[in-house]
Amino acid sequence: MVFAPRFRDNAADEHFAFYFRLMRALYSVAWLLALPFALLRLWWRGRRERGYRQHIGERLGCYPQSVPYRPLIWVHAVSVGETRAAEPLVDTLLAAYSEYGVLLTHMTPTGRATGAALFKHYGDRVVQSYLPYDIGVLVARFLCHFKPSLCILMETEIWPNLIAQCVQHRVPLALVNARLSERSLARGQRFGALMREAAAGIVCVAAQTEADAARLRLFGQARVEVTGSVKFDVAVPDAAIALGAAFRDRFGTRPVLLCASTREGEEALLLDALAQLDVPDALLVLVPRHPQRFDEVAQMVAVRGLSLVRRSQLVDDEPLPPDVRVLLGDSMGEMFAYYAACDCAFVGGSLLPLGGQNLIEACAVGKPVIVGPHTFNFAAITEDAIAANAAVRAPDAAEVMRLAARLLRDDASRGQMGRDALAFASRQRGATERTMALLAPLLAKKTATAAY
Repeated sequence: MVFAPRFRDNAADEHFAFYFRLMRALYSVAWLLALPFALLRLWWRGRRERGYRQHIGERLGCYPQSVPYRPLIWVHAVSVGETRAAEPLVDTLLAAYSEYGVLLTHMTPTGRATGAALFKHYGDRVVQSYLPYDIGVLVARFLCHFKPSLCILMETEIWPNLIAQCVQHRVPLALVNARLSERSLARGQRFGALMREAAAGIVCVAAQTEADAARLRLFGQARVEVTGSVKFDVAVPDAAIALGAAFRDRFGTRPVLLCASTREGEEALLLDALAQLDVPDALLVLVPRHPQRFDEVAQMVAVRGLSLVRRSQLVDDEPLPPDVRVLLGDSMGEMFAYYAACDCAFVGGSLLPLGGQNLIEACAVGKPVIVGPHTFNFAAITEDAIAANAAVRAPDAAEVMRLAARLLRDDASRGQMGRDALAFASRQRGATERTMALLAPLLAKKTATAAY
């Protein structure tokens, strides 16, 4: 099966096919040269997060264990955010196709741990693995071992050799919950030939917004449907709400500002601006996005002379001492609980030009949201939330604290904004059902082919 777009002129077809193969060959050589450094980077990162030193063979296409469930629908969710977003889709796939299991692949240990926690009740119907590096022979080993019936890539994961191998092994691909920022578009256009070839191998794309769909079509992908974000379909777990209520009991009557999913460089800005949070007894709950930075952030708080308690140090049923100014959320899988326990939330990744994190979880529990100036990764959703009075934008850390102080002092405005956030989240639901409608023909065709 030739992995190249079809052209009317045979000579042009051959010319472009050769050009695409040459570009992918150069890309593969670059990966081979980089592979030793990629493995060294894994070992280096493993100093702070030991999960990077585990299952290294899987990243090289080596799988000693047998596959406990067949056939498999393969869902690739690179890290924590994509894995959480995949939850309603995985649940729906397993309910609708009882004869299938799900192969869930990741790139990070935190994503893998999140998947293990979310889907442990399915037993061996959900199989987990790391995705191999994007080298043709490694991906081919992966496909021969697991033999997936369908590949579902979450959000922005487009790997040229992975897609080429799927086409060669006749594994249909779908890109779902897809998003593409202007910045990512500009980067992708620098590798236009590779991206166009990859787009030709994807059978269908389910985009989050019209703007995402328009940018994805620029790579030559013809079938792009706007389905919305499946993250709005994630159910808030009752256990998380109960844990949030327990947190709140320990905090007492203190006003609580949550700074969620903060990234490197942001915590220092927020801590330096904390004096602007002019609310007596206010508690700052600070939850860095990456667990390997928990100790670093704790040191930042200590250097500024602020009283700190870590989530891991909380004792069941004991109230938080009233002189504690900062609670460090050094736990995984409890973000919904932190949102449930706060009065308003700043969503990180947006103070610096990092693109922002998703504000959907905060809206889903009815909490007012503050974002910084840089939200290009979730531009449309963020602007819609602002227009719906679910969120407000601050140009810098000082204004984040001033806006938070205003919300914490004004019960009526805070309550209205929380209700608007909840209504906004409710209106956005339904993306999973729309995505399933796109995937159903692919699975039906695969089942019919297998039966034949």
